[in-house]
Amino acid sequence: MTTFCEIAPLLAQQAIEVPSWAYGNSGTRFKVFPAAGCPRDPFEKVADAAQVHKFTGIAPVVALHIPWDQVDDFGALRRHAEDLGIRLGTVNSNTFQDVEYKLGSLCHADKTVRQRALDHHFHCIDVMGQTGSRDLKIWLADGTNYPGQGDIRSRQEWLAEGLAAIYERLTDDQRLILEYKFFEPAFYHTDVCDWGTSYTHCAALGERAKVCLDTGHHAPGTNIEFIVAQLLRLGKLGAFDFNSRFYADDDLIVGAADPFQFFRIMFEVVRGGGYGPDSDVAFMLDQCHNIEAKIPGQIRSVLNVQEMTARALLVDRPALEAAQRDGDVLGANTILMDAFYTDVRPDLARWREDRGLPGDPMKAFLGSGYLERIAADRVGGVQTSWGA
Repeated sequence: MTTFCEIAPLLAQQAIEVPSWAYGNSGTRFKVFPAAGCPRDPFEKVADAAQVHKFTGIAPVVALHIPWDQVDDFGALRRHAEDLGIRLGTVNSNTFQDVEYKLGSLCHADKTVRQRALDHHFHCIDVMGQTGSRDLKIWLADGTNYPGQGDIRSRQEWLAEGLAAIYERLTDDQRLILEYKFFEPAFYHTDVCDWGTSYTHCAALGERAKVCLDTGHHAPGTNIEFIVAQLLRLGKLGAFDFNSRFYADDDLIVGAADPFQFFRIMFEVVRGGGYGPDSDVAFMLDQCHNIEAKIPGQIRSVLNVQEMTARALLVDRPALEAAQRDGDVLGANTILMDAFYTDVRPDLARWREDRGLPGDPMKAFLGSGYLERIAADRVGGVQTSWGA
């Protein structure tokens, strides 16, 4: 089997993007739970995100959500991030919380509402210019609850028109990343419901339009690694939103529900050329830490991605390919399972220490006193949450 020493140089190429909203208060549909030391503005969110990179060394980017992270001076926010050793990344749009979007945004039957959604995305592109962001990620809650509520065909036409207008506004070094979700909040039909719909629109737009795969946005039993392989084969996988689910879009820590599925996904990423300096696939977390502490939750998630990436890199691919050619069913499966069952944690701890990082990032962070300091310092003001 491939050794850890052989894959160690490849691990240094990993960069995981963390979401700003993971540090604010979150909760369930019934209650948003407050936490001591919760950030009160985007600057404090960025400061918390910088802690994840400080202790793991592989989380140098923080994604923004507009208008949740709206500030008067994005140049100042960018400098703040850079001073803390990280940078601002993907800009995520929001067309699912304003009252006007109750029946849709880019797919709304009312042209004035569709224009409002366009204007919001144009603003997001302006923000990207100030933050130096490459990607505009679009997730739409658009859909219907009842048959006959809306015209499915017309909504697809409006969607195509809207996406084309947004794509046209991007600069040559910026990308449009279109996310999909098979249900919720719409329950009869969703306008961007699967990877095929997202791919169809992205293919029509052009080379700089790509699909975002959220690992929680699939029906039970879906073979997600097949979708990964297909999108990589087509050159249209732009980004991941890593999280975990037991039932639907649970937004739990990645790898928590089905570590083996996550391993299979990462193996297809590695096998398909989606990992490394020649790949433009963005690895981002998209999670809501409802009952666990925010920063430790992100550290655990980043480490889970790193550990599963290491296991995927350990697969002896020449031996696997030989077994596959020979029709050695059990032999091929054994090669894959040997890598999955390898405990890479001791090797990763030594790998971090060799780079001046703590061997146990979680323990080091909890011992740093940062959580206690922000709980004492961040008193007064309004804590950030969904919608702010």
